[in-house]
Amino acid sequence: MRVAVIIPAAGSSSRFNPDAREAPRSKLDEDLGGKPVLQRTVELFNTRDDVGTIIVAGPHDDARFQEFQLRHGDKLSLFGITLCRGGKTHRYQTVQAALALVGTDHTHVAVHDAARPATPPELIDRVFDAAAHHPAVIPAVPVDETLKRVGGSIDTSGQHDPIAAILGATSTGPALRPVEQTLPRADLVLVQTPQVFALDLLRRAYTQPDLDSTDDAALVERLGERVVVVDGDRRNIKITRPADVRLVRAILGLRPPDSRPTHKRF
Repeated sequence: MRVAVIIPAAGSSSRFNPDAREAPRSKLDEDLGGKPVLQRTVELFNTRDDVGTIIVAGPHDDARFQEFQLRHGDKLSLFGITLCRGGKTHRYQTVQAALALVGTDHTHVAVHDAARPATPPELIDRVFDAAAHHPAVIPAVPVDETLKRVGGSIDTSGQHDPIAAILGATSTGPALRPVEQTLPRADLVLVQTPQVFALDLLRRAYTQPDLDSTDDAALVERLGERVVVVDGDRRNIKITRPADVRLVRAILGLRPPDSRPTHKRF
């Protein structure tokens, strides 16, 4: 088995930057023990004997792609990584762009989130081993919490806050949303990456007219093909919000960067 690893890295990190007043920053640039998140993710695969190619798909537009190259190009080139432009608006466009660069000397493709730098090696082994026998394999963990479907926000504009009125302020309490349904969690799982597919199967999945999806397994499912689930790992978290960076540092046993003034470091 010879695997090409695709790492989509074209996202805007919008959920990582909820405060519009602050300068936006990419979660892939966050420091993990002196290395950016993206480099840590690449290092999960670059020494594996069964990996032949790693393709990182960066931002689509010219300015962002040039900035991405400036930040990460030199480091990625040391690992022999192929760098390409990702999609303009959708994740599937990013994977599709990278998939076009996978050579026919590969038998499988692994797609892994760029923001999952703490994936345990044994999880990667588990998925790759299963992929040697099944054409579509994904890792997942059981859902432990109660799941509820909620509706749109409740309009609280008519509620009167006398204290706010005295102070001349507008009361904007917490957003309220009504529960519409409690969902049974039996047999539900939270899907992770890497997701591994036989190369010809994933190529076929990407010939479909509707490619809108949140993961590549969904496209394979639309073909009517079976996707096999193996045990995931709770440590394999995806960095989505700033607090997740602290969790990843704890999982990897890394200290945060030294933020003390230069004159106090020695």
